Amino acid sequence: MTAAEIEAHKNEDNLKQLLFQLKKKLERIALGGGQKKIEKEHEKGKLTARERIAYLIDKDRPFLEIGALAGEGMYPEEGGCPAGGVVAGIGYVSGRQCMIIANDATVKSGAWFPITGKKNLRAQEIAMENRLPTIYLVDSAGIYLPLQADIFADKEHFGRMFRNNAQMSAMGITQVAAIMGSCVAGGAYLPIMSDEALIVDGTGSIFLAGPYLVKASIGEDVDVETLGGATTQCEISGVTDNKYPNDKACLDAIKRIFDKLGEPERAGFNRIEPQLPKLNPEEIYQIIPYDRTKPYNMLEVIKRIVDNSEIDLYKENYGKTLICGRARIDGWAVGIVANQRTVVKSKKGEIQMGGVIYSDSADKAARFIMLCNQQKIPLVFFQDVTGFMVGSRAEHGGIIKDGAKMVSAMANSVVPKFTIIVGNSFGAGNYAMCGKAYDPRLIFAYPTAQIAVMSGASAAKTLLQIQVSSLKAKGENISPEQEQKLLEEITNRYNAQMSPYYAAARLWVDGIIDPLQTRQVISMGIEAANHAPIQKRYNVGVIQT
Repeated sequence: MTAAEIEAHKNEDNLKQLLFQLKKKLERIALGGGQKKIEKEHEKGKLTARERIAYLIDKDRPFLEIGALAGEGMYPEEGGCPAGGVVAGIGYVSGRQCMIIANDATVKSGAWFPITGKKNLRAQEIAMENRLPTIYLVDSAGIYLPLQADIFADKEHFGRMFRNNAQMSAMGITQVAAIMGSCVAGGAYLPIMSDEALIVDGTGSIFLAGPYLVKASIGEDVDVETLGGATTQCEISGVTDNKYPNDKACLDAIKRIFDKLGEPERAGFNRIEPQLPKLNPEEIYQIIPYDRTKPYNMLEVIKRIVDNSEIDLYKENYGKTLICGRARIDGWAVGIVANQRTVVKSKKGEIQMGGVIYSDSADKAARFIMLCNQQKIPLVFFQDVTGFMVGSRAEHGGIIKDGAKMVSAMANSVVPKFTIIVGNSFGAGNYAMCGKAYDPRLIFAYPTAQIAVMSGASAAKTLLQIQVSSLKAKGENISPEQEQKLLEEITNRYNAQMSPYYAAARLWVDGIIDPLQTRQVISMGIEAANHAPIQKRYNVGVIQT
């Protein structure tokens, strides 16, 4: 076996181990609050959030979950908050692509943690950007009071969701809500601000204040059903539209609603009959190195994702640390911008490090992005970037100006953008390659991703120097052994924060995926984006050429 073959096997073993760990995490998260809580829901005659979605969606079509890892490891004192206490994703109901958001009553009775609010807002953002009809499966006890200060009053908190309800309705985005459990206090506005509100008899209830609060506030004794059960809200108040005997009957009604929706407008992105890659996609496992500092050929990864393994490269021999080119993914025309991780030579014969963006690369990318906007081609970014080139030569060559040109062209893009974080995503490279702050329609990471201001080694050494200097300024002496221990502590803490799980828990990415899912994610994303005709004119503003 050659050295290259040994290295390929190491890469494959490493990535498969990472994928096994991901699978186990997702299996645990799928249980929500645990098997006992699931059984309690069944005893009440209710389905769980995931069971409701599984029954609702078309069986022959995929479901793309958004934020499955939200909240992971964030609330240990509260007993955890699997999936942020809500299941969300893009699926198909009666043949129509839509956003589905379902409260998980097995997690703190569906109460809203801060990350729950953030995840709901992300799901609504995706629906609004792509004009996706939205289904809310409501089963929540309202805000989790011990953490109310972190979810109640700010712009991106709980109330923003109802503002989005109103704006989505005004935009003509169909919203259907099913009250399938508790729906109390401010949360009661979500289903009633939707276009249609259904309720399950016997388990669904909706009111601004529950029986205990009513008793405490005005002294009235009233039971749940009389106060806000299905009969009350359908036959007396008219708050809800129709009631159904059980979860499945209610979900069947939603299917019938979606079966009759009119056809949406289309953005008109180009699609032809899909073709599978000629090269084996599973070889990606062997290409992406287990050692994140090692070079590899990103073009070989791309060829195992795009249709027929074909990509038409743009300025192939210029700005070689960025790959730009047109291709197709599942039949959809795409413009690809990707960091090249091999060590290459510039046109001047200079050696350029892989994963670094140089002036010529930034210039090339800016021009390519503008071209894709002119030609109405969605953009896909594959990130494995350590940042922009630094040093006197780069500064004298105007790296800041060229970097700003690329960022401006990307930030003002009017065609939909999609981002896959393959490896490193450091510093301004994250921004230039369409990180979360630059509104990708979807952003997913591979298990090999690392997201931070700079690499762990560089950051740890910098932080160590600061801490050692601070200690010496106080007159404290530090031995080489203490310094090494301090370096290890800083490195471990920083590396934990670079993990894709840390990012996914905080919704910096929409999820972590197997590289083999890349085609499906991008295809579903462009299909969603095709629901939203481009209204804005592309204008990159004032940038120096």
